[in-house]
Amino acid sequence: MRRLLALAALLALAGCHSAPRDPRTVVFLIESSPANLDPRIGTDAQSQRIGALLFDGLVAHDASFQFTPALAERWEQPNPITFVFHLRGGVRFHDGRLLTARDVAWTIDSMRTGAVISPRAAAYASVDTIEARDDRTVVFRLKRPDNFLLTNLSTGAMGIVPAASGRDFWQHPIGTGPFRFVSQQIDQDVTVERNPLSWSVVPRLDRVRFAVVPDAITESLELEKGSGDVAINSLPMDSLAVLAARPNLQVEETGGTEIQYLGFNLRDTLLQDARVRQAIACAIDRELIIHTLLRGHGQPALSLLPPGHWAFAGDVPRYDFDPARAERLLDEAGHARLSDGTRFHLAMKTSNDEGTRLLAAVLQQQLGAVGIALDLRSYEYATFYSDVTRGAFQMYSLRWIGIEQPDIFSYAFSTARFSPQGANRSHYSNPRLDSLLDDAAQSEDTARRRADYAEVQQILARDLPAINLWYRDTVVVHNRRLTHVIPSPSGSYTFLEAAELAN
Repeated sequence: MRRLLALAALLALAGCHSAPRDPRTVVFLIESSPANLDPRIGTDAQSQRIGALLFDGLVAHDASFQFTPALAERWEQPNPITFVFHLRGGVRFHDGRLLTARDVAWTIDSMRTGAVISPRAAAYASVDTIEARDDRTVVFRLKRPDNFLLTNLSTGAMGIVPAASGRDFWQHPIGTGPFRFVSQQIDQDVTVERNPLSWSVVPRLDRVRFAVVPDAITESLELEKGSGDVAINSLPMDSLAVLAARPNLQVEETGGTEIQYLGFNLRDTLLQDARVRQAIACAIDRELIIHTLLRGHGQPALSLLPPGHWAFAGDVPRYDFDPARAERLLDEAGHARLSDGTRFHLAMKTSNDEGTRLLAAVLQQQLGAVGIALDLRSYEYATFYSDVTRGAFQMYSLRWIGIEQPDIFSYAFSTARFSPQGANRSHYSNPRLDSLLDDAAQSEDTARRRADYAEVQQILARDLPAINLWYRDTVVVHNRRLTHVIPSPSGSYTFLEAAELAN
């Protein structure tokens, strides 16, 4: 309550003045800079969300996760290991160059051959050859059937870049998306503008500046005084009621698929023991955290997939809040309490984002109750994310975004996808899980695939290489001068494609 009253007082003071600004530029407040706007490389949330405005995949998908045309106006699969994509005519990159099949082949091959070091490369391990048959036809021949090729060729999962784009492409990215890159200042901002050559939708907005504001209270102040126009899923939940009462602001909300998780380094001697990870899960009161930190704007998560997904399995081992069970598991693992009441120390790395630091502080208190002393280490986001991707951590927490297909299990947990070849940052390895994932990727039988994924989710829920915490609701706070704001469950920024500024 004290924090809420302080915020209200600050907002009242902030309303007394406002800084001059370009009225035609929408200022979008984000917590951190994108790590890399080359769509072949950037896998953090900001890189993917801003990248989806700049780049297009060969295909897209609708609200029911069915694939729809994008840069490919149509495609066929004459046999299980051949895909033929027919590109749209007249599509141009932001610099005016025509898109051709050669660009598509270059984009994928640059990852497969290591011309750029990409965590996405393993997603194309099934590809044998890519042939640019003519300017508008590209043929993928596979080594084996791959049910996820379309997923890995879709907008948001990847983006087509011009042929010959090298390792410095991130400095001035060029795509075919509805917005085009203008500039980036690391840890300050990214600016994009309307792409008048867009083959799909031409946005109504002239320009969007993504301003990096790592402090959530400052972010709230910027919105209130009008120097910021919009923020999504980055504000303190206890500030929403205050902001909603401001006459110049509006709050939009929908159920979300963005998932918060807790990751472990399984190469660590303490965390190698599944009983320790299970005990940590039992020590965390997720319902209390959702009620307090999220103010109820979230739901506990049992899987990386959202409920209602065709492959979702909710009948899995559970480690709900149960401190007594946590104590027993730690005792069984041989970690008795010492004279000071602690059993052992663990270090948790976080970014300097306030929401993450608050979560870490709560976890510190809850784990401390069962004898685990959690030492917190906060870093600037780029440093934090670099440490996570190279495995320099014991514990960390991040959010998965845009999860729509079950290949997320392979990307995050298969032995073949150890970071940087994928996002298996825990270095978790389970031969049975690998076998199930391989079978599901190749089988044409939907019932068999569903059974594979059900067992995958049971294994992950038992072994806990990571703990799924909650699905966070998508909450957008925006200035009323920005209209037609329709948030998506994934928390993407694509609502900017239809948004307008009031006259």
